[in-house]
Amino acid sequence: MRNPYEVLEIGEGASEEEIKAAYKRLVRKYHPDQYANNPLSDLAEEKLKEINEAYDFLIKNKGNYTGGQKSNNWGNQQYNNSSSSIYAQVRAYIERGHINQADQILEGITNRNAEWNFLKGIIFLRRGWYDMAYQHIQLAVNLDPTNTEYRAALSNLASRANAYRNVGNNRGYRRDPSFCEICQCLICSDCLCECLGGDLVRCI
Repeated sequence: MRNPYEVLEIGEGASEEEIKAAYKRLVRKYHPDQYANNPLSDLAEEKLKEINEAYDFLIKNKGNYTGGQKSNNWGNQQYNNSSSSIYAQVRAYIERGHINQADQILEGITNRNAEWNFLKGIIFLRRGWYDMAYQHIQLAVNLDPTNTEYRAALSNLASRANAYRNVGNNRGYRRDPSFCEICQCLICSDCLCECLGGDLVRCI
């Protein structure tokens, strides 16, 4: 299992109030009611289970995190506090639309793991580089196939792009590559914005 702080999308050493606030936000986001009759319902259920486990662990063992590299019985996984905090900062920059700052931080990280590739993919997507975005998010899934957030984002990206393209073809819209690429960038940007708590195109 992943670092519980990463699951709750907060920096390590967060206060109990911050942990509870993050938990409530994520539970609302992945609540089953949000995914009724949705093909992503199974992934949302897995994500919610992961969130609950992370929250329970942090509340029960909050005194065990004192900084530095630690190993714990939460999946016997080792991680680095500073790395987790950096990724939390990158996510915060992306949510606020500070893409250049987020990218600058990522470029300074030498350990380019699944989380690095996922966030890099979102940055590429925000800049309109759809192919590079898809490659990085796909790589994130390959590196961490049990991560429900990465899998949901990739599935959502692909399914929404295909659905939008099919609707356009059925209605006789233009099918030249440049127009399709623009539509794909918009639809994929919107779905990944939603993964980070935002909304680019409200009508999608």
